[in-house]
Amino acid sequence: MDNVSAVVSCVGGFGSNSFMYKINGTANINAIRAAAEKGVKRFVYVSAADFGLVNYLLQGYYEGKRASEAELLSKFTYGGDFHMEGAPFSHHGKESGLEVVVEEGAGAHMLWLWRWEAAHGREGVILRPGFIHGTRRVGSVKIPLGLVGSPMQMVLQNIKPLTRLPLIGPLLTPPVSAASVGKVAVRAATDPVFPPGIVDVYGIMRYSEQN
Repeated sequence: MDNVSAVVSCVGGFGSNSFMYKINGTANINAIRAAAEKGVKRFVYVSAADFGLVNYLLQGYYEGKRASEAELLSKFTYGGDFHMEGAPFSHHGKESGLEVVVEEGAGAHMLWLWRWEAAHGREGVILRPGFIHGTRRVGSVKIPLGLVGSPMQMVLQNIKPLTRLPLIGPLLTPPVSAASVGKVAVRAATDPVFPPGIVDVYGIMRYSEQN
């Protein structure tokens, strides 16, 4: 990893609980530690959304993912400098790299833009997609998972409040395309204003729609 500025890890797999922990946990933890030792500035880890009861059925998978997340957040902490700019404005919201705060003052709204600038330290980004759809190759056979995933995504992305339902809510997490996850992962690794931290599936979809 000499002369490397960013790393994206999507290492993962299924099998026995011990195997899943090794591939989803130990392998990524070793990569995170090696990157930190080599001075890599940004590490992007493709983890997984919480699916509630499914977590218990795939215990080694999710324990490995969460252990890798914990290691990443300990080695690549949130870091950055904020610079404040003020200007009269009437809109408020949140954009990539900007936290927008509207305050009342002197009879007018004041927009304060807290601009994120990457720290000189290490930063970690965790992506938590749900089911990732695309064309999967098994040997010489291509399996078009998008035929199922795309329609499911179109339906489930519009019922976000239902994901808060007990037990079944996490199962309604919308799928997301492999292309979207890849696009956001590359941006997170290369865009200095991409904020560090955890990005859920809705954030992945939102960032993937941006140019």
